[in-house]
Amino acid sequence: MNEAREIANVCVYCGSSPGHDPAFQQAAERFGRILAENGVGLVYGGGNLGLMGAVARSAIEAGGRVVGIIPGFLAKREHMLEAVQELLVVDDMHTRKRLMFEKADAFVAFPGGIGTLEELVEQLTWAQLGRHDKPVLIADLAGFWAPLLGLLDHMRETGFIRREYEARYLVRDRVEDILPALRAAYAATARPRRALPQEF
Repeated sequence: MNEAREIANVCVYCGSSPGHDPAFQQAAERFGRILAENGVGLVYGGGNLGLMGAVARSAIEAGGRVVGIIPGFLAKREHMLEAVQELLVVDDMHTRKRLMFEKADAFVAFPGGIGTLEELVEQLTWAQLGRHDKPVLIADLAGFWAPLLGLLDHMRETGFIRREYEARYLVRDRVEDILPALRAAYAATARPRRALPQEF
């Protein structure tokens, strides 16, 4: 019998803006505390603005461990958060995304903009192509991701996401349900990859 494996670090993709709804920032802060209280590290984009800063500061204040990874050209624009325990300033976005992948056991997409969408879709693509099987969860807070979820359904209905190449993801609309869902999915994974193949 295989021993149950535990998630050590969760990567959170989210906006460098707070958005118009205060509930988004409150949710990010709550999730940072949940990670810290459960001994799970946070991997994120390294900034101190918007939801990014909220989740990281909250995790740190609750005694959690945070790894921030930011490309040098964004260090000033996103007000790099130097209070994190591990801060990696890298050369480019590609290196940032690869390191975020390698340091995380699971991924969560909170509300955000184009960059957040791109990071989420990239993880879904890598999973669909069989390059990893780490859990990917869409935090559909206040229905934020409903248009994307509708588009994914439309892609299935029109034959562009085939059953044998399903885009595997979890969806939760309550912050308290995110970590339990990730833990259950991770424990059921046969062999999660720690590194991407060289073609990525």
